[in-house]
Amino acid sequence: MLPTLQPLLHDTTVLLRAPSQAWSAGDGTIDGRGITGIYHSDIRVVSRSVVTVGGQSAEPIATVPSGAASTVFVGLLRGLDDRTADPRVRLLHRRTVSTTGVAESITIQSALDTRVSTTATVQIDSDLAEMESVKAGIGGAGVPFDVSPHTATWGRGAVRATLNAPDAEVTGHADGGIRLAWPLDIPAHGSVTVSWTIDAGDADAVVRGTTDAARWSVPVVTAGDDRLERWVTQALSDLDALRLTTVSDPASEFLAAGAPWFFTLFGRDSLWAARFMLPLGTTLAADTLRVLASLQGTESVAGSAEQPGKIMHELRRATLSIPGEAVVLPPLYFGTVDATPLWVCLLHDAWKWGLPEPEVVVLLPHLVAALEWMRDYGDADGDGLLEYVDATGTGLANQGWKDSGDSVQWRDGTLAEGPIALCEVQAYAYEAAMHGAELLDHFGVSGAGEWREWAARLRTRFHESFWIEDPAGAYPAIALDSSKRPVDTVTSNIGHLLGTGLLDSRQAALVARRLVSPQLNSGYGLRTMSTDSEGYWPLSYHGGSVWTHDTAIAIAGLARDGFTAEASSLAAGLLAAASGFDYRMPELHSGDAASQFGAPVPYPAACRPQAWSAAASVSVLASTLGLRPDAPSATLGVSPLTMVGALTVTGLRFGGEAVSITVNTDGEVTASSGASVQVE
Repeated sequence: MLPTLQPLLHDTTVLLRAPSQAWSAGDGTIDGRGITGIYHSDIRVVSRSVVTVGGQSAEPIATVPSGAASTVFVGLLRGLDDRTADPRVRLLHRRTVSTTGVAESITIQSALDTRVSTTATVQIDSDLAEMESVKAGIGGAGVPFDVSPHTATWGRGAVRATLNAPDAEVTGHADGGIRLAWPLDIPAHGSVTVSWTIDAGDADAVVRGTTDAARWSVPVVTAGDDRLERWVTQALSDLDALRLTTVSDPASEFLAAGAPWFFTLFGRDSLWAARFMLPLGTTLAADTLRVLASLQGTESVAGSAEQPGKIMHELRRATLSIPGEAVVLPPLYFGTVDATPLWVCLLHDAWKWGLPEPEVVVLLPHLVAALEWMRDYGDADGDGLLEYVDATGTGLANQGWKDSGDSVQWRDGTLAEGPIALCEVQAYAYEAAMHGAELLDHFGVSGAGEWREWAARLRTRFHESFWIEDPAGAYPAIALDSSKRPVDTVTSNIGHLLGTGLLDSRQAALVARRLVSPQLNSGYGLRTMSTDSEGYWPLSYHGGSVWTHDTAIAIAGLARDGFTAEASSLAAGLLAAASGFDYRMPELHSGDAASQFGAPVPYPAACRPQAWSAAASVSVLASTLGLRPDAPSATLGVSPLTMVGALTVTGLRFGGEAVSITVNTDGEVTASSGASVQVE
């Protein structure tokens, strides 16, 4: 028997409107293999959907998307055609995903001089497989359908689905599944359309979709180089389709982490995505902060890794058991070391971008609890640094953003042993303590001095413990291991230190130089691991691949610390990659060098779209313009990047008002009259 393998995604077509998604071949066929299927609430409600006309499948010639949720699959029906070279009969198969399922139609168009009589059929099956089983390469058994002349229903437990095909004859099959059939007469020089819908529901759902319009500003980007504009446009369409709410708080939206595997609330992912989106308004950030605050830990629970003040990692409809791995996560799981300081950082940045102060005030108790978690629980051994370890044996072994089992390793390829203190987590914690103190001071809450002192001790400890050297010079280790030894692999994690205040100017220059070295800079973005490490492999999930959001964080830090040439170099690489992926940037891609490959090589199991990869486009746009959310209140400093030439952006938002910024070919910057933007 062949081993089960995780499905590859890079050559499939995805349509989505969270919490529903449809994955198919490029011609729209869902054949039950790999990822293909129609999903709702992480359940595959349709595992097979195959359209035939006259007993034959159409020959595909085009896939024409219309936003993230709808596509027309165009095919030829040459079995119905005449013998001339020109195609005269074609099929237009439209599929549109909604928050509750899909609507589909097929239109047969004929340019023939005679009427065509034929039959259109759709074969539909369901296995109701859970997403984690699909991810493990394990499908489910077929389920029975309850069939009436024009409808069918099926389900298991809390999940139910209903098909409606008003004009079709719906029949069941002995081996499971249903067949939809329409006898058709296509007039000469005419067309015929038939349609069907599938609606699904999940009584155990913890998240649900939203049909309201997105509440962020949509910028208009104009530049001689249109790649940034096209990336932002595609990204905002994808982000719109990734919006979710929790069932318990339907008024507050957040971004699902990504399709297909992570269609739910993830603390770290949702926080970074909302932070990237701040130049377009503060509503998403405010909602994300509130949702996570409502789930903030209140007690110590070993099985879920909950602790008082801690921000959660992920929310699921049921316990998550990963087949073939000793990982079992409860529905609400807190196994993350970085979400808590990142929550504080987002609150501060949202305030600087104009979040109304009454909305900040109600979150101040959660701010204090988050800060106290860093001191009382995040620093478990009292050494002044934040570290993590999975105490259950069934949780995530690594609990930073690089959470795969082999992500923290020595340069010789051996794995570091925990507890692990990641370098970037110290930067987040330092920034959170300093910015938390600023918020406490501003709103008259006591304790600011204590947190500044705590941050100063962390900074000193970091400088004493993390810096190591190789022949190329000094650099920060990715982490300290259980013996407090600096783990010597050179990784992209060091890019997260910039712009946080943790480094002095000399150290920042060393990091900037290292980031654009050929060992880390692939030409398509920042490699997660340096090529001179034994563990490096360009298709390793966290050991040599390129993650868009990771590179965007480094770009923002470089720009904020004044390294505009280095920031421009990495940003140019992301634009080159975006072009190669038709501007829908995946979760990650290969770390192969641009000098070796003329287009970025896909990581074949990467999620797409992914919230923080898409939202990274807005962060890169802000970095290109030189926007800084940490400037004095109601002020933004501007020091633009150079990789797109002249650039005009309208539709940004700062302090509650619309802002337009223009950068000319000489790098001179002007802001819209009356805007709260100071040009430095």
